[in-house]
Amino acid sequence: MERRIYRIIDADFNRAREALRTMEEFCRFVLDDSVLSARAKQMRHHLCVQIARLDAEKLFAQRDSQNDVGRTLQIESPQQRRTFTDVFLAAAKRASEALRVLTETAQLACPDIAGPLEQIRFDVYTLEKDVLCRLPAVRFRDVRLYVLIPARKDLSDSRTLELVQLCIQGGADALQLRAEDIPDARLFRLAEQFAALCRSHGCISIINDRADIAAAAEADGVHLGIEDLPAPQARKLFLKPALIGLTAHSEEEVRRAVESGADYVGIGPCFPSPTKPQLTPAGPDYIRRALAILKDTSVAHVAIGGITLDNLPGLLQIGVRAVALSSAVCAAPDPLAACRQFKSLLSSLQPAS
Repeated sequence: MERRIYRIIDADFNRAREALRTMEEFCRFVLDDSVLSARAKQMRHHLCVQIARLDAEKLFAQRDSQNDVGRTLQIESPQQRRTFTDVFLAAAKRASEALRVLTETAQLACPDIAGPLEQIRFDVYTLEKDVLCRLPAVRFRDVRLYVLIPARKDLSDSRTLELVQLCIQGGADALQLRAEDIPDARLFRLAEQFAALCRSHGCISIINDRADIAAAAEADGVHLGIEDLPAPQARKLFLKPALIGLTAHSEEEVRRAVESGADYVGIGPCFPSPTKPQLTPAGPDYIRRALAILKDTSVAHVAIGGITLDNLPGLLQIGVRAVALSSAVCAAPDPLAACRQFKSLLSSLQPAS
């Protein structure tokens, strides 16, 4: 009996350890998240500590990889890994399954380690959820062109959706629906159509200010101002992982945005903006300092405010990666052409490293 128990423990220890290492590497190299990576590493360390309480010589002595009947087992339709996320999820399932077996068999070999092993299994479940909640932010890293689409009383919904379609065709990576003084019922209907249109074309959909409308319309996320619902509470409204963007007009606000769990920060206004003329331009120096604050975090950025084809190269030179535009596109004689011009410039000029 003891021989078979140790064979099972040895096999599932190796399986769990390998899976945890895969999860750690995903957090480290795909998410670039030092906190999540450290959690996976710590779980792997705790696992090794608990198994080390067993007799290592007995574990190794019972290992018989060459004659293991499981080596020849074949699955008729094996799970396909098409993305890094598929690899992570498979590893998480493998880790939790192996830890469950370890917990059960440890009751027979060394009951004292069963409890700690069970705790590691629940830690795996929590890490799996936390990583999945980070995936929208990972998707946002590819955003270069972010366009704010107006929704107003004097603008028909059909024209708003036409602008959405034109910006998508023009290469926009993310769109924000920015409503001004329109009834909630109309805004919700428009937001639903907006989110569905973006979804069908693989474009990120963001609703400005209204976390409730964004969640109900199943948009990808919400952008919040200083006086809007706090980010942690806004996130709770969504039934699935969502993007939370925050506005920051100062270095202090950038730091607060990071601390509150924002996925990205809108930094600006870079230059005088016709959309919000009441705001004093922060200027390139502020943008440079804001980028320095965000550099060692997992929080992305979008520079905003008065950006044109003429001043965009200067922003890219100081490290800006993504820009948000409003009137430069939506008020242009040809929004489609304007989008394409900005996207072409963004693609041809790489941001400073």
